[in-house]
Amino acid sequence: MSKKGLLASIGVTLVIALSVFGYYQNHTLQRKIATPGIRAAIIQAPEPENGIIGTTRPDFSLPDVSGKLRNIAEWDGKVIAINFWATWCPPCIKEIPEFIELQHKYQEQGLQFIGIALQRPEEVIGFMEKYGMNYPVLAGEMEVIEISETYGNDIGALPYTVIINREGHIHFVKRGPLEIARAEEIISELL
Repeated sequence: MSKKGLLASIGVTLVIALSVFGYYQNHTLQRKIATPGIRAAIIQAPEPENGIIGTTRPDFSLPDVSGKLRNIAEWDGKVIAINFWATWCPPCIKEIPEFIELQHKYQEQGLQFIGIALQRPEEVIGFMEKYGMNYPVLAGEMEVIEISETYGNDIGALPYTVIINREGHIHFVKRGPLEIARAEEIISELL
């Protein structure tokens, strides 16, 4: 083989190796970001058994969809229902109208739903307007995954709902969709 042919062969091999490496890196990154949504649509995982029930809710701050930084402490003294979700998650979309209904029904008694979207804020605004969401929605990407984990969502499931009592203790968690009757039962006993 000539020197030119050898260099061409090495060049082609190098391009193929770099392409495979690039594909692998991109595929791995996409899985880290997309896995929670995929799990939501496929898995009905058991509830966390990590002792999160009864503990004081972890503190966090995230921007809302308008970019204003919000802290969970803003809603201290209320019954808080935090719902981790995404617009690309079919079970999430199904339960949001029910959460809107519960927020409307119980807001005067001290209920506060907070949506936490695993997306960039600009990806959520149109969805909120379409559905008439009547509660605040915070948004982010990796930081949302981290916050969700501190609230017991160790497998990254979506939707994931946490209900916190007026004293700031985690009372209930649910991986996957939360039926409206069950949500209302839990919320009404805490109000």
